[in-house]
Amino acid sequence: MDIRTELGRRILFCDGAMGTMLQAAGLPAGREPELWNLERPEVVRALHGQYLAAGADIIATNTFGANGVKLSGHPLEEIVAAAVRLAREAVEEAGRGWVALDVGPTGRLLQPMGDLPFEAAVEAYAREIRAGVQAGADLVFLETMSDLYEAKAAVVAAKENSDLPIFVTLVLDEKGRLLTGGDIPSAVTLLEGLRVDALGLNCGLGPDQMAELLPTLRAYTRLPIILNPNAGLPECVDGCTRFGVGPEAFSADLAGLARAGAWVVGGCCGTTPDHIAAVVQACSGITPRPLCAERRTRVSSYARTVPFGDGPVLIGERINPTGKSRLKQALRERDMDYILREAVCQQESGAMVLDVNVGLPELDEPEMMALLIPQLQSVTDLPLQIDTSDPAAMERGMRLYNGCPLVNSVSGKTESMEAVFPLMKKYGGVAIALTLDEQGIPATAEARLAIARRIVETAARYGIPKEDLVFDTLAMAVSAEPTAARTTLEALALIRSELGCHTSLGVSNISFGLPQREKVNAAFFLMALERGLSAAILNPNSAAMMDAFRAFCALNGQDANCQAYIAAMAGETSAPPDRAPAASAAPDLPSAVIRGLRESAVQAAQAALAEKTPMEIIDAALIPALDHVGTEFEQGRMYLPQLLMSAEAAKAVFELLRERMSQGDGGLPASKGKVVLATVKGDVHDIGKNIVKVLLENYGYQVIDLGKDVSPETVADTAVREGAGLVGLSALMTTTVGKMEETIRLLRERAPGCRIMAGGAVLTEEYARRIGADFYGKDAMSDVRYAGGVTGRE
Repeated sequence: MDIRTELGRRILFCDGAMGTMLQAAGLPAGREPELWNLERPEVVRALHGQYLAAGADIIATNTFGANGVKLSGHPLEEIVAAAVRLAREAVEEAGRGWVALDVGPTGRLLQPMGDLPFEAAVEAYAREIRAGVQAGADLVFLETMSDLYEAKAAVVAAKENSDLPIFVTLVLDEKGRLLTGGDIPSAVTLLEGLRVDALGLNCGLGPDQMAELLPTLRAYTRLPIILNPNAGLPECVDGCTRFGVGPEAFSADLAGLARAGAWVVGGCCGTTPDHIAAVVQACSGITPRPLCAERRTRVSSYARTVPFGDGPVLIGERINPTGKSRLKQALRERDMDYILREAVCQQESGAMVLDVNVGLPELDEPEMMALLIPQLQSVTDLPLQIDTSDPAAMERGMRLYNGCPLVNSVSGKTESMEAVFPLMKKYGGVAIALTLDEQGIPATAEARLAIARRIVETAARYGIPKEDLVFDTLAMAVSAEPTAARTTLEALALIRSELGCHTSLGVSNISFGLPQREKVNAAFFLMALERGLSAAILNPNSAAMMDAFRAFCALNGQDANCQAYIAAMAGETSAPPDRAPAASAAPDLPSAVIRGLRESAVQAAQAALAEKTPMEIIDAALIPALDHVGTEFEQGRMYLPQLLMSAEAAKAVFELLRERMSQGDGGLPASKGKVVLATVKGDVHDIGKNIVKVLLENYGYQVIDLGKDVSPETVADTAVREGAGLVGLSALMTTTVGKMEETIRLLRERAPGCRIMAGGAVLTEEYARRIGADFYGKDAMSDVRYAGGVTGRE
């Protein structure tokens, strides 16, 4: 039976921890659990049997790390096939249950933040999924995902290599954020757009912390919710990792989660068959709560969600070559820095979504779209509108986009709908739908409404709801057709009232051929807003358009106490009437570093060298910019992608300045000290360690990076040989924390004067202290601050 037919009929139960249970059965610390599918199959099969006997419905295969990145060099397909076979044997013996192919993270960041290409991640997951499907898995269960982009790669691999149900669970911190900055609204918008079958949370948090996040999750998703918490937060007891919530308390908490709306519950780190048995008993009489029925129109980036209907949505139109000679030049010359400055400038001017159009006849549009979208997402967290008439370019952009995009456009032409709707079904997204068809643009509002109805009906046949369509009733030049504006506005009002769909307009089209076009545009914009316009494609650097927008929001009650209007007017008293040239002007060095604009930062540094020494530039501009970025990150106003792009911009400037100093201009700066970094033995996750490395190097530390899966002896020997004053250790997996403690113990023996900082998803501050670390690094910036205290030279 397909598990999708059982969802909602009763509470379903996942199994509990795998790695810690295998360790209890003798798996050596640091040994890959997946290898026991071949080496100790009877132990793995017996554990599945214990969870089934406890009442679990969903049995996760022992394949959490069995992807092409983590298990390179091992017989991956053989390991996965064996894992599925063992789970299937246990299910058949029990006479019940579903075999879930367990798919975990690769342990690496995807480009542009990291070094793993998106398509390489897709293929790494595809190998595991193909093997699992062939072996007979019942569903694909993606778990412990801390990066939405990686989750998307895994979902795409699952959809391209199977037709099995797809469940996804994410790892959030107590503030409801993913490692890479995503929150619950952005995660839900992306995953619902990808049409997964259920979503939720696992690991990282105990039941109490998940209970705090569940209301937000229910408010945003219409999908079944999965909650698989840890048995509390980890503790160190007698040198061993323990989780403090026992079966009785854990089951009471999960019964509360089920009553509050979770449809699928189970356990992660620290949970045992006893925990699951208690959960099954506690939840046996609970009827699943109905799903949230409301369907809303939303687009998202990796960290920001923009809903339609809460107020006008402003779509910045400056990254579109139509009528923009400088942008055409930048596209031809691949002057990415200019384009990125346009993006940043529009965001600072108030744009909520950025249009991206790279259509020039002489360019390879799909290749340029694929090149530009990841770079734009490295400097702005705004959602993007993928704007193209080329289906190949649209697919490249949608596939690589980290979020749920706005797509411009689809029309009533059969050819257009047949090209765009399959892409939306596969990748998600909200489409701008143009009210034109094979006969062109109708002359009447009623005829445009008829086309809109036909688009809605056709989309439904692809499984795309009307909420994923935003209708453009096509503003035409009023100078050529006196009734053009009235017809457009009438069609807009009809679609809002008759279909209940949101609307968008390219506002400036109305004024072609007229003088003082901004005045006409602003008046038409206000008329459209009064008729119910949901979104507008406009120039956010235009003072006239932004003033009209702010005034409307204030008058329409969408600006509480007129605060946004007052703040904008106060900030513009000395501003020029039009801010359009702002993107053409190169930013100063601190601004370029803060925004993550690498080429602009280097150019600004080169200009500064005409008047200042390298050390003066470092002290007066570079370090203050990095400190600002660090503070913004720590206070939740900037996220990991922006932090890393700022670090990359600073790194490029440092390289320029070091080269100048090596030529005798001021002398090379003294290192602040040596820091040894390592991911402990048995752990192949080095995302956190690599982020810390980048930041420490930018702050002037000499970093000796030992990589991942590093033995305690290697760490201690290196610290002694290099005379390092600080060692940073990372571990993500519960099964490798023992090696971290062993490493700390050896460092105390061989390098007693060395300070030790520890971090990773499985650690808490109390746990780090108990295993002997001097400092618990909750994030990369806290490690940098601690390093400054250790060396006294921050």
